Amino acid sequence: MKDALVKKLKDQLFVARAYYPSLAKLPANDKLSRQLKQNIQEMEHMLSESTTDADLPPAAGSYSKKMENTITKVKSIPVVCDNVDKKLRQIFDLTEDEANFHMKQSAFLYKLNVQTMPKSHHCLSLKLTVEYFKSSHYDEKADEEKFIDSSLHHYVIFSNNVLAASVVINSTVFHAKESSNQVFHVLTDGENYYAMKLWFLRNHYKEAAVQVLNVELDIQKENPLLLSLPEEFRVSILSYDNPSTNQIRTEFLSIFSDSHYLLPDLFSNLNKVVVLDDDVVIQQDLSALWNTDLGDKVNGAVQFCSVKLGQLKSYLGEKGLSQNSCAWMSGLNIIDLVRWRELGLTQTYRKLIKEFTMQEGSVEGIAWRASLLTFENEIYPLNESWVVSGLGHDYKIDTQPIKTASVLHYNGKMKPWLDLGIPQYKSYWKKFLNKEDQLLSDCNVNS
Repeated sequence: MKDALVKKLKDQLFVARAYYPSLAKLPANDKLSRQLKQNIQEMEHMLSESTTDADLPPAAGSYSKKMENTITKVKSIPVVCDNVDKKLRQIFDLTEDEANFHMKQSAFLYKLNVQTMPKSHHCLSLKLTVEYFKSSHYDEKADEEKFIDSSLHHYVIFSNNVLAASVVINSTVFHAKESSNQVFHVLTDGENYYAMKLWFLRNHYKEAAVQVLNVELDIQKENPLLLSLPEEFRVSILSYDNPSTNQIRTEFLSIFSDSHYLLPDLFSNLNKVVVLDDDVVIQQDLSALWNTDLGDKVNGAVQFCSVKLGQLKSYLGEKGLSQNSCAWMSGLNIIDLVRWRELGLTQTYRKLIKEFTMQEGSVEGIAWRASLLTFENEIYPLNESWVVSGLGHDYKIDTQPIKTASVLHYNGKMKPWLDLGIPQYKSYWKKFLNKEDQLLSDCNVNS
């Protein structure tokens, strides 16, 4: 941000404010006192509307020079230095308090921004929902047989964001050598169900089939779980290889949520699924994943070996923990549902949740701990070249690995559909938006 002149003007303003009370007490310098007061008022007005140099009026430079000359004259007049010093300290304290306030306000607004769906996305979801009940329904049963055909390639996406889910599917189908054997299951909540349903009925993705499920309706239980999306945790740790350097590294680890543990029940007719987070973009054909032999493992995932579970033992506890095991990420996961059912991993997870709930900790933190321990020794490590992660928080990822990766994962707070998204990575996501849909223009999604 170019604000060198703004900073210079603020410095001059602080000095002028410090001298003015002492100068105002000297009747012999009444004219200079009034001139200094006028300069202060002019500069306060100018700075109230400017945060960068580009915001300043063209005459800002001359105002600065005028103030500089006035301050030089004031400094040549004998005043009580203790008074000036006292006033300057008061201004400093007030400025420090103001800076702290704005820092807290900025942090709150940042958090609000990253956790809130953009207005244009709300508009799209609302219009789709209204349109669903107004329009004549499409043939919703055309692909019913595909949804339970275990010989096909089934992809599961948990999402409450229409466009995010659409980009995942569009990018996957676009790069697929064969789309007729692809089936996508979008699991959403009651609020977005009809919007999702209409979007995927009116938009087609080659020969792929898309099923939208309302998790909150489809779970036949007395106390059904509400839809929960993959959880992301910000982890700041010392360098594992050389902890003596005191270098702090920050990573965002995404992990399965409560809803993921419904997979074996929701897809009782399927043997294997690939689970994709809704903040990924596919850049290559994923059919090779289906030939991966997981052995006796349940979850094929990209491991994050820069974070070892041993580094998290103070949080995760010692139970069942292998010190040198790598953390693993959601985003791209191939799941053996048959093995999952055999091992009863859903029951294991719920048992751990119940056990950890008796202890202190946030709901999200407890779920993270339970997930990592549930899949302890059940992870099949996928080649790390499959995924480039960090596009939602790391500004320094090289362009070359981004271009060659099969999957881009925007884990972190700065998602590509947000204004706060990292600009140099947004284009990889935006090119898979269906920009021809009129509703996107109506809601200013492309603007």
